[in-house]
This record gives sequence, C-alpha cells and structure tokens, in this order.
Amino acid sequence: MTTQPVRVERAGRGDLFDPRCPTRQLLDRIGTKWTSMAVKVLAEAAPGEVRFAELRRRMSGVSQKMLSVTLHSLVRDGLVGRRVEPTVPPRVHYRLTELGLSLEAPLAALRAWAEEHMVEIDQANAVHDAQHADVLDSM
Repeated sequence: MTTQPVRVERAGRGDLFDPRCPTRQLLDRIGTKWTSMAVKVLAEAAPGEVRFAELRRRMSGVSQKMLSVTLHSLVRDGLVGRRVEPTVPPRVHYRLTELGLSLEAPLAALRAWAEEHMVEIDQANAVHDAQHADVLDSM
C-alpha cells in the first residue's frame, strides 16, 4: 500500500512534522548552500537576468551539473524564470520571480546568522570532537 503525499491548499499550511507533508521536500530543496547562493546572486541582479556562465563564475566551487540541477529545481518550483536565446550555442538567462524574491529575505537572514556564528560553531565542534576523540577514533 502506498501513501499519497499531503497536498497543501494555497490558503492552508503544511505540517512539517507530518512525514507525508511536501513542506519537507521543499525545505530540502531551498535549504541547500547552492540554492542560497543562486538566490543571492539573482536577487542582486533583480529585476535583471543573469546568464548561466555568470552564475557559475560567481558561485565559487559549484560544478556545472550541480548548478544545472539547482536551477532546474528553482525553475520547477516557480522561484526562478528561465529564458533561452536561440543562438548557437544557446544563451540561457535566469531571473528571480516574485515568489523567488520573497525567498531572498529569509535566506539572507539565515546566511547572516551562519556567518555571524561560524566561529562559535567551529569552537563547539572542536570541543565536541576533543571530548569524543575515543569514539571518533574507533569509527
């Protein structure tokens, strides 16, 4: 027997604690570092567009495949618009939609929190690892 995913009505809200809630999958997609970086770059260009190559250049460390997968997901979710110029090779442009722009502020807050507290997190990791070195060594 398969379970059907929980569908969320426009006016309704999902229940993150329900394992069938699609909110979980959405958070998996929008909670990645690559999504956060792509939204930041596109938000800085808004309402303009950014070409794929420029996104890749500005998102240090992202592979072409990972960027392509990230952008496909953002387009599918309605957060990013995609425009293809029929040239050889084709020029592909991306821009944030209104929905995508509404995601920038929460992601910016999360990025700011992470940057502000990274030293504390690193210190907590070091303390934890030192206290549990015997467990880590046996792994």
